[in-house]
Amino acid sequence: MTIALLSHVELDAGYPERFEAAGFSLYFATTPEQRASLDPHIAGKIRAVLTIGSIGLSASEMAALPALEIICAQGVGYEHIDVAAARQRGIHVTHGPGTNNSSVADHTLALMLAITRKIPQFDAAVRAGEWKKTRWNTPGMAGKRLGVIGLGNIGALIARRAAGGFDMEIGYHNRRPLEDSPYRYFLSITELAAWADYLVVATPGGKSTVRLVDAEVLRALGPEGFVINIARGSVVDSGALIASLSRQEIAGAALDVVDGEPQVPVEMLSLSNLVITPHVAGRSPQSVENMMALVLSNLGAHFAGKPVMTPVPE
Repeated sequence: MTIALLSHVELDAGYPERFEAAGFSLYFATTPEQRASLDPHIAGKIRAVLTIGSIGLSASEMAALPALEIICAQGVGYEHIDVAAARQRGIHVTHGPGTNNSSVADHTLALMLAITRKIPQFDAAVRAGEWKKTRWNTPGMAGKRLGVIGLGNIGALIARRAAGGFDMEIGYHNRRPLEDSPYRYFLSITELAAWADYLVVATPGGKSTVRLVDAEVLRALGPEGFVINIARGSVVDSGALIASLSRQEIAGAALDVVDGEPQVPVEMLSLSNLVITPHVAGRSPQSVENMMALVLSNLGAHFAGKPVMTPVPE
C-alpha cells in the first residue's frame, strides 16, 4: 500500500521516481486554483504534504485533509504553515534548515554585483548593438559597508563572502547581539541602514518581520545605498521601495523575492535601478538534492514510527 503525498511544488527530473520508489503516490496541486479545487476523494487519502514556506498550508486546508499526518516544508521557511493548527491535530511539521545556505549566499553576492555594476543593462545594450554607445561609470563593491538584517546561518555566509572576497566592513541587526560575532551590532535597522552602503535582508519571514524595511529605513539608506532582499517579499514594503527607486532616493535594489509573488507589482517592471530574479536563490543542483533528501528522510522516519529529523522549532 503506497502513501498518498500531495505536492505544492513541481519536482525536478528524477525526483518523482525517487518518491515513488520510497513508497509514495504523488498528487500535485501547484497553483492556488488546484489547491482550492482538490478532488475530495484524493484529499481524503492524503497523508503527507510537501510545500514551501511562501505557499504553506492553512488551518482550513488541513481540515480538508482528514488523513494528514505530516507536512514537510522543502526549505528552511515555513511562515505560511499554520503550525499551531497542525499541532492541535498531532500533525508533524518539518523543514529544511541548512539545505540551501550556500546557494542563497552565492546568489546574494551575484545580485549585489548585478545591481552595482549594471550587468543586466550592459547585457541588454550589447544585444541591442550598442557596444560603443553606452558608457556607464559604475561603482565597485570593494571596501564598502554591508549591513545584514538577520545574521543567522545564511546571513553569516553572506557576511563572510563579502568580507573575505570584497574587504567589506560588516554590520548587522538581530533581535539581540551575538556574543561571538566579529561584526558590529546595531540596535535598530534604521541605524544600520544609515551606516551601510548595502542593506541585505536575510531575516525569516512571518508576522514578526512584515515590512521591517519601510520608508524610514530606505530614507536612512540614502541615495548611494542599495537594498537586496533574499529573505521573503513581505519583509520589504513594496510601495515604499517603488517610491524610493522612482525618486532615486536610493541607488538601487535587487530582489529574489517579491511580496505577493509570483505576481510582481507592475510599477516595478519599468524601473531601471531594480534587478529581480524569480525566487531562485536557494536553487542549485546540490541544494535541491539536499532539500529532497532531507524531505525523504523526514517522511521515511515518520512513517517508520521514528522521530522526524528536522521538526520546526517549538
